[in-house]
Amino acid sequence: MAVHDHPHRRPGFRLPSPHRAGTAPAAEPTVAAATTTRAYVLAGLRLLTGFVFLWAFLDKTFGLGYATPSGKGWVDGGSPTRGFLSGVAVGPMESTFHAWAGAAWADWLFMLGLLGVGLAVIAGIGLRLAAVAGTVMMALMWVAEWPPAQHLSDGSPSMSTNPFVDYHLIYAVVLVALAAAGAGATWGLGKVWARLPFVSRNRWLL
Repeated sequence: MAVHDHPHRRPGFRLPSPHRAGTAPAAEPTVAAATTTRAYVLAGLRLLTGFVFLWAFLDKTFGLGYATPSGKGWVDGGSPTRGFLSGVAVGPMESTFHAWAGAAWADWLFMLGLLGVGLAVIAGIGLRLAAVAGTVMMALMWVAEWPPAQHLSDGSPSMSTNPFVDYHLIYAVVLVALAAAGAGATWGLGKVWARLPFVSRNRWLL
């Protein structure tokens, strides 16, 4: 008598289906938590970066005794650009920066840039414009310090620690990343700003 295998009976160990076990719904809270965490991390990075620019403006304006000595602030008649630009001693724009040092237009552009970028980034509005303006400022300051050079114009060591990456480049990349991620919605006015009619018609203002 022949024994026939039953085609619908397949012995063996079978793993439970993840859909039956309910793991798919359980993943949704994890994704939501990760998204929320990322939003908070970007918001914190945004506030810290904005404060860097805003503090530089306040210190140079009022001479708070940190980078700018007391009594040497902009309101006291000091020049926010003279000291830094006149001290440039390396790079392809050395003579150009010396010519700009202390010029009224350079002081105003520099200070308005610090104030505008600082306030926009802290408030979470106009992050795209802030990223462009901040990147231009950081690029100019990078050129002024010229990290690729190992020696200054007088032959002395430049003390550069990296031929390409310095904090100016890091700040620029952070500004671009914050704008690309739309990081103004959390702990900021990004959502309110985006709903304004003139902003919704001109998306480059986001």
